[in-house]
Amino acid sequence: MGEQRVSLVQDKEQMQKFVMSLLKDVKALEYMLDNDWFESGQTFIGAEQEMVLIDNQTMKPSPIAVEVLEKLKGHDWVETELARFNLETNLEPRRLSGSCFEEMENEINSNLNIIQKTLDDFDASLLLTGILPTFRKFDLEMQNLTPKKRYYALMEAINDELLGQAYELRLSGIDELLVSHNSPLMEAMNTSFQVHLQVSPGDFVKLYNISLALAAPVMAIGANSPIVFGKRLWHETRIAIFQQSIDTRTTHDHMRERSPRVSLGNDWLQDSILEIYREDIARFRVLISSDLEEDALATIKKGEVPKLRALGVHNSTVYRWNRPCYGISDNGKPHLRIENRVLPAGPTVLDEMANTVFWLGCMKGLESEIEDIRENMSFSDVRDNFSKAARSGIDSKFTWFNDEKISACDLVLNKLLPIARKGLINHKVDEADINKYLGVIKERATQHMNGARWMLRAYTKLKEETDPDQALSVLTAAMLKNQNLENNPGHKWQLPNLEDLKKYMPVKLKVSEFMRTDLFTVQKDDIIELVAEMMNWRKISYAPVEDGKGNILGLVASSTILKHLIDKRIKEEDKSYRVEDIMIKKEELIVANEDMSLSETMQLMSKHNIGSLPVVKGDELIGIITERDFLKISSRLINSLEES
Repeated sequence: MGEQRVSLVQDKEQMQKFVMSLLKDVKALEYMLDNDWFESGQTFIGAEQEMVLIDNQTMKPSPIAVEVLEKLKGHDWVETELARFNLETNLEPRRLSGSCFEEMENEINSNLNIIQKTLDDFDASLLLTGILPTFRKFDLEMQNLTPKKRYYALMEAINDELLGQAYELRLSGIDELLVSHNSPLMEAMNTSFQVHLQVSPGDFVKLYNISLALAAPVMAIGANSPIVFGKRLWHETRIAIFQQSIDTRTTHDHMRERSPRVSLGNDWLQDSILEIYREDIARFRVLISSDLEEDALATIKKGEVPKLRALGVHNSTVYRWNRPCYGISDNGKPHLRIENRVLPAGPTVLDEMANTVFWLGCMKGLESEIEDIRENMSFSDVRDNFSKAARSGIDSKFTWFNDEKISACDLVLNKLLPIARKGLINHKVDEADINKYLGVIKERATQHMNGARWMLRAYTKLKEETDPDQALSVLTAAMLKNQNLENNPGHKWQLPNLEDLKKYMPVKLKVSEFMRTDLFTVQKDDIIELVAEMMNWRKISYAPVEDGKGNILGLVASSTILKHLIDKRIKEEDKSYRVEDIMIKKEELIVANEDMSLSETMQLMSKHNIGSLPVVKGDELIGIITERDFLKISSRLINSLEES
């Protein structure tokens, strides 16, 4: 869960002191590797379960984690995450054998049940999903940062590294998302199920490289994060969101390369785990430092195992999708782990366990079947596969061993599942567990259905039946309902209906949630005849007037245009008039801002007897609300009240 006792680097002296500790940690790690200090021959597994907290009435994120944790005091397996609407649980490490996976699933369910009982007091629920569909941009503002020193220090440090004016999300899928944001907290949208595999030092290079190759097919079959801000994007949008949300780089007129802090890596691992730590220290500046002092080399001289806290702190600010981890076992010996950060949370605990078993089985199966994965495929293909899997998920086509082109489903069914089964059998995992969890993977691939495809199909269906906000709320309600049904993995879920959300209460909406952003606008020099035709074609009653930079200049209504054209015909005028001649000018215009509530906007329109409200941010036009939008909302509210 990360070292919490950290601080922002305040001055050169503190920076130099921390960097010296960092260098000593690397030398200490090298010494321990060279002198066989590490635990070896043991295969332990572990995991971290992240979750998002949602309000039972609105299906929106509920920033109550701090209050919930206060009630959960004494349960040291549950901890905060970056945002106030997330929690994380750490699972007990266990040996890879026997009924370990059934035990892990039972532990997760037990932990989640305890958390949910506490959430009941807050009229809230926990949801397992890669990205919550109902997130709104304002949920990712700094007021929702968990109030801990480590998180404040990390956010401030990342902001200090920012080269441009803002962070930007640029993504294209079925829809397109182009938006800037002012803090790295956008990262908190991501919810993962992170799996740890203990690895002997002598096997680390081989297994780490296998984990790189497996990242794409494992992600493809388990993808579960396709929707952000009502946009249908990548099947595993977490990959792009994580990188772009903390990407401090900006564009330049030169070709200098700068690596993002979030990546799969730049090449195969060649000789040692030390290569990763050394590259990350050389490539990425220190962001935060540890408040605790430790001289790792002095500790080693005393024959004791160092904690390597400086290395751990820096490692926690470089986000490789397969992260190397150093730890100390209960027997006092140091150990190495590979942390798989690719897997999303959800859609159910059973799905998460199936992903876990599939990955671990493939890791151990490939370990025994091949000498060196670098001889079977290029790292360029590994990176290309990873990008394809993030974008297209289960629909991807990969380049596999010996340049074979193969679909994700065929790769899983015909090659990887048999390898995974052998790997698990070799570790004496119970056959019933192997059949249960790998059976889920097989059914997904056979039916060509996983969490991401279900969400895309469900949301597309709901969007045709109602507006985006209600569609997202119903989608989330259906996910919550299905998540809690026993033995009901995501590929078996039925598509949702509007009735899956018994009470849709839009009265708490903000303008930014229900305004229309796909706008048809005009400019002041457009002739009125053109505008009349445009409004007739699009069946709209109001058209905002903007300049070439998107700044609001006024508003023109179809009723005003009609009156003008009638008067012109009566007068038999040939003169061409422009929008500027008849529009409501900016100084006289009543506008809304994105943070106003639904009730405030209704009162504003009623008070001024107007049928349209342009929504602005400063002078920039960002949306519009019309009386037709309120009619739809009122209709849904009446229906909801009648059903209750």
